[in-house]
Amino acid sequence: MEWIRDIWDLFVHLDVHLKGVLEDYGVWTYAILFLVIFCETGLVVTPFLPGDSLLFAAGAFAASPEFEGLLDPTLLFLLLSAAAILGDTVNYWIGHYIGPRAFTGRVRFLKREYLDRTHRFYEKYGGKTIIIARFVPIIRTFAPFVAGIGAMNYTKFIVYNVVGGVAWVAIFVFGGYWVGDQVKGQFHWVILAIIIISVLPMVFEYFRARREKRKAKSNPETRL
Repeated sequence: MEWIRDIWDLFVHLDVHLKGVLEDYGVWTYAILFLVIFCETGLVVTPFLPGDSLLFAAGAFAASPEFEGLLDPTLLFLLLSAAAILGDTVNYWIGHYIGPRAFTGRVRFLKREYLDRTHRFYEKYGGKTIIIARFVPIIRTFAPFVAGIGAMNYTKFIVYNVVGGVAWVAIFVFGGYWVGDQVKGQFHWVILAIIIISVLPMVFEYFRARREKRKAKSNPETRL
């Protein structure tokens, strides 16, 4: 499907696309990056937007002599941390408003498999899911939403939200700033590695859930 190829191209050649944005929009790139990070964390309908890779690429371009003075790593860190925290907060209150209807199948834009997968993260990690999920695509988008439905009180949520948001942005922005220029010729491979590493926990959870389901079916006691 064409839209899948477009999304794949966006992720793998993120450096090319971000360079075009910087050349076309200059300082307004800050606002565009803020909006993308906010939407990726704040809206359950946009889990496909780049998160980890975009933060890394932004940090790398901040260190590039070609764009010296255009992107400041500290300002990137502050603005995108705010976007991540604000996004999760909005997502929490959307989940709080929608509530149990999210699991009835009547809310068309919510994929049940994503909600179930996020619930399994809560069952395993508890409230720390908000921090851990920052580093897992899709789960990152649905974790605050599920927290708002009723898995966590707001005081505890906001603490995990701030800690997770700041840590996530700092690791990838400053990571890109420190090593991005050194891997300039192989940037697409670095982005691909980030994507693969990011989805590994999700793949692990998927196979773990399948294994447990098979065990439950094969155990006579569970069928009583």
